[in-house]
Amino acid sequence: MFKTARSKFQTWITAGAGTIAALLVAGLMGAFGALPAHAPPQLPSDAAIDAGPWRVQPVRAYVSRAKVYGVPLKPGQKALVLEADMTNRTAQSDKAYFNVFKPDGIDLPDPLPMIALARDSTLTPELHPGMTERMAYVWPLARDAAVPANLSFGVTAEIFKPRDNLYGTPGWFNPYRLGTVAMPVADLPESGS
Repeated sequence: MFKTARSKFQTWITAGAGTIAALLVAGLMGAFGALPAHAPPQLPSDAAIDAGPWRVQPVRAYVSRAKVYGVPLKPGQKALVLEADMTNRTAQSDKAYFNVFKPDGIDLPDPLPMIALARDSTLTPELHPGMTERMAYVWPLARDAAVPANLSFGVTAEIFKPRDNLYGTPGWFNPYRLGTVAMPVADLPESGS
């Protein structure tokens, strides 16, 4: 009788200790998982940034109340414009650059910008490999929207995988926030740039 009672007691102690250890480990892992994430790093505005398939270098940011780079503005709108030199680092022409920049702290009516080639105002052109072009990201805003004198733009990059899980082909996947770049924002007069 004592032998079975002792073994039952040992079983209960072992199971209880195992359960307590599992709960303790899960609690600690949950506590570490709940720590605040690190803020993305501040990227230099005067140097080229490798953002996955793109090498970008922000040039200037400004607010325009006139039509800029062929992007029409509705009455009561102004445009936040970010000009950047962009180089396609891939082996083929591409125009998947809409999410590379996003202004922080501004309520955008449409998060996707209109993008134009600065030299001839072509909208959303394909960029050819190794060829640097100046691009203008244009976000229409309400005319009374407040735009700070210094604005941070989030930079999104992607990771190159030599072989993806679905098709087994190489490509750029898993977009992530690389960091932020702070730019002074000029307020252009009504006549334009």
